[in-house]
Amino acid sequence: MSYIIPSEFVTKMVDAGESKIFMSTRDTLIRAFMAGAILALAAVFAVAVTVQTGSPLVGAMLFPVGFVMLYLMGFDLLTGVFMLTPLALLDRRPGVTVGGILRNWGWVFLGNFGGALVVAFMMAFVFTMGFSTEPGPIGEKISHIGEDRTLGYAEFGAAGWATIFLRGMLCNWMVSMGVVGAMISTSVSGKVIAMWMPIMLFFFMGFEHSVVNMFLFPSAMIMGGDFSVMDYMVWNEIPTALGNLVGGLAFTGLTLYTTHVRTAPKRSVY
Repeated sequence: MSYIIPSEFVTKMVDAGESKIFMSTRDTLIRAFMAGAILALAAVFAVAVTVQTGSPLVGAMLFPVGFVMLYLMGFDLLTGVFMLTPLALLDRRPGVTVGGILRNWGWVFLGNFGGALVVAFMMAFVFTMGFSTEPGPIGEKISHIGEDRTLGYAEFGAAGWATIFLRGMLCNWMVSMGVVGAMISTSVSGKVIAMWMPIMLFFFMGFEHSVVNMFLFPSAMIMGGDFSVMDYMVWNEIPTALGNLVGGLAFTGLTLYTTHVRTAPKRSVY
C-alpha cells in the first residue's frame, strides 16, 4: 500500500498544519463548508442504514464513506485542524502564531457549521415533503438522537457535561487518527483503509463529534425535537468541541510529534 514511515508522515502533518494557517479566508471557508456538508450527508446515510437494517454496526461500517470522500478532496474538518495546526506552532514554523491558529479554527468552525446546516435544511425538507408531512422513521430517529444527547446529558448535571467532554476526547482521538491515515500511504486504497478503521470505531461507539453534531442537532430541531438552541450549545456542542480539541491534540498530534519528530536520544548500552 506504499506505506510512509512515521518520521515522514508526521513531518507531513506539521507541513499541513502550517499550510492551513496561511490559507486564504475564501479557500478555508469553501473547504470547511464542503467538509461539513459531506459529513452531514454521511451522517444521515448512516442513520438511514441503521434504521432500515436495524443494525447500528452496519451504519457504523458505512459512515466512513463521507470522511474518506471529503479528505480525498482536500476539504477540512474542525476536528482535523484542532490536531494539525498547533503542531506548526510547536515546531516553531516562521510566522505561525496563536492568533493565526485561532483564526483558522474560527473560519473552519463557521464553514463546517454552514455546510452542515444547509444539508440539515435540505434533508428536513426531503423527509417532510416540504414541511407538509410528519418526518418518516429516519427523521424521527434523528430528532430523538438530538433529545437524548442534550437533555439526556443535562439530567446528570456536571457529570453529564464531563461525560460529553470525555466522549469528545475519545472521538477526536480516533478521528484525528483518520486524518493521519490520509497521510500514511501514497495510494488511494492505502489511504482509504487507514482512514476507515478509526472512523468506524468512533461512530459505532457513539462518541461525540462536533461537526456531525452540527448536522444532527439543527436537523432534529427543524423536525420537531423537543430541546432548545441553548440546550444544544451548552449540553453538547461546547463540551464536544472542547473534548475534540483536547483529545485530538493530546492523544494523536502531540504523541506522534514528540516521539517521531522530537525523538529522544537512544539509550546507551554502556
